[in-house]
Parts: sequence; C-alpha cells; structure tokens
Amino acid sequence: MSEQPRPHTSRPASPPVSRNFSGGRWQLSSGEPAGADSDRLAVTPGRSGWSRRRVLAALLGTALPTALGAGALAGCAAAGDGAAPGRTLSAEPGGGPEASSADAGAGASLSGATAEVIADGKQALERLLAGNARFVAAQEQALDEGIARRIAVSKGQHPFATILGCIDSRVPIELVFDQGLGDLVVVRSAGEALDHSVVGSVEFGVAELHTPLLMVLGHQRCGALTAAMNAVDSAHRTADHGEIDYVVEALAPAVQGATGKPGDRLTNAIRTNVDLTLAKLRQSAVIAPLVKAGKLELAGAYYELDTGRVVLS
Repeated sequence: MSEQPRPHTSRPASPPVSRNFSGGRWQLSSGEPAGADSDRLAVTPGRSGWSRRRVLAALLGTALPTALGAGALAGCAAAGDGAAPGRTLSAEPGGGPEASSADAGAGASLSGATAEVIADGKQALERLLAGNARFVAAQEQALDEGIARRIAVSKGQHPFATILGCIDSRVPIELVFDQGLGDLVVVRSAGEALDHSVVGSVEFGVAELHTPLLMVLGHQRCGALTAAMNAVDSAHRTADHGEIDYVVEALAPAVQGATGKPGDRLTNAIRTNVDLTLAKLRQSAVIAPLVKAGKLELAGAYYELDTGRVVLS
C-alpha cells in the first residue's frame, strides 16, 4: 500500500482578469494580450460551466469597491479551467465549457512542467499561509478543479499537507487555504476529537501519502467545545446523546485545562484543545519517528470566523 515519496508541487498563479456586465451575462477576460483567439469567457451565472465558487466570486465582485472587486475576481483568471492560454470557452445556456480531453492533457502537462517543488514542512506551511492570506483578501487563485486537474489527480495523488480540523460547515479547509484538488489531506471530526479512525486517517496522510506537514486547526466559536464546556459545567450525561457523549468526554480535558486562565474561556479551551491534540498525535508510533527524522513538521493553528485569518499557535 505504501508508495515512494513524490515531489510536492504548487501551480503558478493565473493572470488578473477584467470584467464587465452586458446583455445579462458576465464578460471576463484575462490580462493576456488580445488576439484572434482571445480567452474571453462569456458566463451565465448559475450554469454548469463554472464552479459555484467562481460564479459567486464574479457576482460578489460588483458589490465591492473597484480595488477589492478586482482582487475578488483574481481567482477567475484561468478561464480555460486548465486549457491552454488563448483558448476560447463559453458557458451558454444548455451547455458547459467546450474542452477536449487532448486539451485537458496538454494543460496538465504544462502545469506539471512549471510547478514549484515543496521540499519540506516549512515550505508547506508557508504555502498554506500564503493561500490563507489570499483568502482573507478575497484574491484567490483559480482553483485546480477543472478537467485537466481532475485527469491529473485521477492517476495518483501527491498532497503537500495533512490537516485535522473540525466538522463545522463554516470552516471549509481547502477554501480557507485557497487550495485545489489533490493539494491537501483533510481529516475532520467534531472539535478535532481523536479516536482510532481519526488518528489512523492522520497517520495515513503523513506516512502513506508522505505529506511533510501536519496541522491541527481549531476555530473561533467551536460548537463542539461549547457543548463540552456546558456538559462539564452541568456534569450532565444521558444516554439520549448517543455517541455525542464520546466527543464531550474527549474534549473535556481541554475545557478543564482552560479553566482559570485570563481571557475568554471558550477561546482558551479551543486553543488548549489544539495543543493537547498535537501532544497526543506526537505520541503516535507512526508520527513520532517521522518528526524525529525531520520528515514531518507539526503545527497548531486557530481560524478566526470573523476575519477568515489563520493564526499559528
């Protein structure tokens, strides 16, 4: 089941785009020189040609000031979704983008040829933080979610980071770090609670998929930690809660460890939980040797719902 480590790569950023709205459709064009084969893209919002994220970015851009709006649409530059520059695509009613498998393959080859190698956990962490900075500023890159990337990752995966986060719907980890298909191994549980399945999944990411970085990501106003805090305060347990009580018990040490500290009690519990979770993972018979050998970096972080910012512990 084990495979040899492969270089972890990132793709170059797409050129900026300009936009205008005419005839009920978005007209988006890249910063490439105009020519006979312009990469202008006519988009009808809501059609299948674009991902929901891209359409929302285009729609939201008109409601923002000019400078911020331009940044919000930076992620829409790759109009071809992996196709070669200059290719004309259209998302008209009744159909999606027209792209051949040959073009998709060419796009995948081009991406691989110009990719940046991620050598270690430090570079992986830098890439995550750079992606989060784009997310906070609404200047996301075009995500690798098109035909070319789907074909590329169907043959194998070489992610550069494993992230354990919460199940909270407000913390979509790939989006928070502005990463695409095949970039991250994401493991999620309520409040990052650990059990055999969660630990095993994390171990698979770092040992079998050879990610050089493991991050535990807590987040502001975590509902699971709130529930654990309420349960600890009331000392109330009932069979009616099913397996939720397991989560509460797993998170209780973080609540107890945050008691008496200055500042907001819930925030302290969330940060304490990240630290305790990292400490437990360091004891793993799979993870510990990788850390000792310098093949794996561990990091704790806190996601701010209000700002979108990720702060390292």
